[in-house]
Amino acid sequence: MIKEAIQRLLNRENLSLEMTKSVMDEIMSGSATNAQIASFITAMRMKGETIDEITACAMIMRKYGTKLKYDGDVLDIVGTGGDQAYTFNISTVSSLVISAAGVPVAKHGNRSVSSKCGSADVLEALGVKIDIPVTKSEKILKEIGICFMFAPNYHSSMKYAAPVRKELGVRTIFNILGPLASPANANFQLLGVYDENLVEPLARVLSNLGVKKAMVVHGHDGLDEISLTTSSTVCEVNEGYLNSFFLDPRQFGFEYCKPEDLIGGGPQENAEIAISILSGEKGPKRDIVLLNSAVCLYMFYNNITLRECVKMAADIIDSGRAIEQLNRFVKLSNE
Repeated sequence: MIKEAIQRLLNRENLSLEMTKSVMDEIMSGSATNAQIASFITAMRMKGETIDEITACAMIMRKYGTKLKYDGDVLDIVGTGGDQAYTFNISTVSSLVISAAGVPVAKHGNRSVSSKCGSADVLEALGVKIDIPVTKSEKILKEIGICFMFAPNYHSSMKYAAPVRKELGVRTIFNILGPLASPANANFQLLGVYDENLVEPLARVLSNLGVKKAMVVHGHDGLDEISLTTSSTVCEVNEGYLNSFFLDPRQFGFEYCKPEDLIGGGPQENAEIAISILSGEKGPKRDIVLLNSAVCLYMFYNNITLRECVKMAADIIDSGRAIEQLNRFVKLSNE
């Protein structure tokens, strides 16, 4: 099937959902050769991936992945990376604030790929043990409302594509599949993307995958988060309906900051930034965490305005609940 698919892609033909699923099955089961995988993902990139093709690949990646079981609504907050902005770990810090506010968060992430410090790197520097059994993560999520799903432990079939991706060294469909393949099947998601052209397509993919509510976002400064230096493009998914709009932080009482105000460093520096924010230090880094946290709270809780969600996130930090959540996470992961 993969040979036929490559030929079609070279003819600039779009693949059906079923054909793409069959090809991805071959890749994830180890049936495809490295040359075939490289040809397939390169040809698809050159043609441009369709919503059906991305949906199919994400479906099969989810099928082969290890599942994290949780009984109830759960949220993932994740970015594609690749924005070359070298910010601190905004979504990781936000996940601690969100979960301290009572929203169950199953954070899916990995070590650094395009930045100096991935979510796994900063959590490890903060003292969280990331390489733990799935059952332990399930227990922690149930107990304190947050867990970290370290991607290599959940997507072992990616080993067939990993060497090819590394040798190619170019952006392919695999760069966007990770955030779409939540091992917890998160039904709420804030997904940041590196390219504005991906916002609506990936919102449609999340809808196809059965996500209940989601926001796919892109900062107009290139950030794969809701930005604080300018406005952001947002596509909201709500039970199958899509709504696109611009979000300007000034509407919610924030001031624009400079890109350099949000820059992080290596794992240790980013861990120190995280602790200072969670401990109540004011400034642009806190504000961008409040903004991204508020959007997640707004999605999860009905009948509450985004401005009220900003205040809720600030109260969580200033009351000490956010830093306490981190301390509990560190303790339970190391037991």
